[in-house]
Amino acid sequence: MPVMINPAGAVYNPISVSNTLDIILSGREFVQENLYHHNDTWLSFYHYTDFSSDDPGNVLDMINSKSKEALDFLNTARGLFITLGTARIYRFKKTGEVVSNCHKIPSVSFNSELLTVNDIVTLWSDQLDRLQTRFPQMKVVFTISPVRHWKDGAHGNQVSKSILFLAVEELLKHSSSPKYFPAYELVMDDLRDYRFYNEDMLHPSGVAINYIWEAFSGCYMESKTMNLFSEIVKITKAYTHRLSTDSPSKINDFANRLLKSIADIENRVPMIDLSIEKKYFQNLMKQNY
Repeated sequence: MPVMINPAGAVYNPISVSNTLDIILSGREFVQENLYHHNDTWLSFYHYTDFSSDDPGNVLDMINSKSKEALDFLNTARGLFITLGTARIYRFKKTGEVVSNCHKIPSVSFNSELLTVNDIVTLWSDQLDRLQTRFPQMKVVFTISPVRHWKDGAHGNQVSKSILFLAVEELLKHSSSPKYFPAYELVMDDLRDYRFYNEDMLHPSGVAINYIWEAFSGCYMESKTMNLFSEIVKITKAYTHRLSTDSPSKINDFANRLLKSIADIENRVPMIDLSIEKKYFQNLMKQNY
């Protein structure tokens, strides 16, 4: 499926998520003066650590190319999922800007604040207005991340999540009719057990992620979509599968079967891109002729 995930990297608070959209939709181009130099690394306070390098040119190329790609993608997107993780923000003292990531810069360089429900509702009501005007057919869905932000402690995490819930509840009244998907509740109320967390006890385990995915796909996808998904999963698993035979004939049969499946899907759904898998199986056949 044509999906773009986190074009600025993982972003957690409502202001930074909104800033990400503003940067993309305005077509803003970053220049070196927009970057920060710390410990021989150039970075952006509006982006995740993946957008960092000892070469500022590389950082700017990554940021600007990804923003352009994201704008092109949004222009044709039918849905936008907004996941909020925390109501706590950090301001860089030197500039007062809210950062998306502190990049392991000493905490004394930042001021910590907890947003109010009104802060979030005001900001995102305006953002929803802009999205509705520019993309009238786009459906916006809010989710609250079940990942705990443990730096605030157990109580602080709950307060932060509560603010997000109350803010989203107000935003659901917006004229654009945004929706809500209960990822947080599925983990906290349906699963309700530390067995469904990774070893850090903060991030959901693979079992929990699959549980959320099943609920998500059941909510938003038709049965024919899920049948197509199952077909594609067989192909992508075969692509990563380690061959257990050296027999040329068996390898050719294996590759030929997968190529026929790919051709069938391409004929039925041209938007599906299986070019990488297709090339892999074609190369397998060439090697065994």
